[in-house]
Amino acid sequence: MADEPDKSEKTEDASQKKLDDAHKKGDVAKSQEVTTWFMMLGTTMVFGLMAPTLSANLLQHLKGIVANADQISMTGSGFGEFWREMAQTVLMVTLAPLSLLAVFAIAANLVQHKPVWSFDPVTPKFSKISPIKGFQRLFSTDSLVNFAKGMFKLVVVATVMVAVMWPERDRLDTIITADPLSLLIVFQELGLKLLAATLIIVTVIALLDFLYQRHKWFERQKMTVKEVRDEYKQMEGDPKVKGRIRQIREERGRRRMMAEVPNANVIITNPTHYAVALKYDRSMPAPKCVAKGTDAVALKIREVGTEAEVPIVENPPLARALYASVDIDEVIPVEHFKAVAQVIGYVMRLKDRGSWRS
Repeated sequence: MADEPDKSEKTEDASQKKLDDAHKKGDVAKSQEVTTWFMMLGTTMVFGLMAPTLSANLLQHLKGIVANADQISMTGSGFGEFWREMAQTVLMVTLAPLSLLAVFAIAANLVQHKPVWSFDPVTPKFSKISPIKGFQRLFSTDSLVNFAKGMFKLVVVATVMVAVMWPERDRLDTIITADPLSLLIVFQELGLKLLAATLIIVTVIALLDFLYQRHKWFERQKMTVKEVRDEYKQMEGDPKVKGRIRQIREERGRRRMMAEVPNANVIITNPTHYAVALKYDRSMPAPKCVAKGTDAVALKIREVGTEAEVPIVENPPLARALYASVDIDEVIPVEHFKAVAQVIGYVMRLKDRGSWRS
């Protein structure tokens, strides 16, 4: 198996096809810090908007259980009914927060890249279980960056927690004596402070990491000069193959053209450098060019015309003018009607006398 190109050889920006192929394989620019930011934002919204109502509903249900504890049957079907109701209550309390967090998790990916449907990232590969590859990944630049990033976040978050909670240290001593409802309110207030402060820090980290991940991804997608050439050949076709196809088409077109020469009424020549074969009958609005060529092709037209006994008329100015102004299977331009009519009339007069060669 050929070695992968060295990074120093990848000097060309990735083409759109290369980027699209990478996306199809699930290789996209993605920052885990952006996902973390979205999840923290969702958690903050749950704490700020849903926690009071959900907590009150859960507290009310638990109060009902405690108040009627003596009436709850812990045997047979009653025991199962109790836990079924408890599960439904917990599910109703957690369903909305979990749904909101799921939406934020999906949004975290959609803002970074288009939807990806690929099994390539989870396909088993030898490089993923290779000890050598694993050792290289363990001590790679990405691992060092992730380690430094993790340590930085740990220090920053710990600092933020201390900064937010330290002024509340006296208040925390009295929490143990508060009633449950007041405890939930205090917990929500302190949680929002912590989340808001942490969210500000994580916003900066996520933005910087997103830019870094995109830059690293684009660098990884860069191509060598050979890859650019190979891709161009795949998209546009190999120039050698295209040249051969063009040659084959020209040869086929030339054969079809030569097949029409015997049907011509006259061949006008230069005498040897140009040859234009014209066909005319009364049903046509004007004479039509059925073949034309220069040098070797002109000589071949003369040879075929001679074998088919097509009249050949030497008229260098007219031959050059017709060659430049009319294509095969097209009628001659109006400005040449008179000159061509004179040639055709000349040929017809020769035929009437039994001699048509010029």
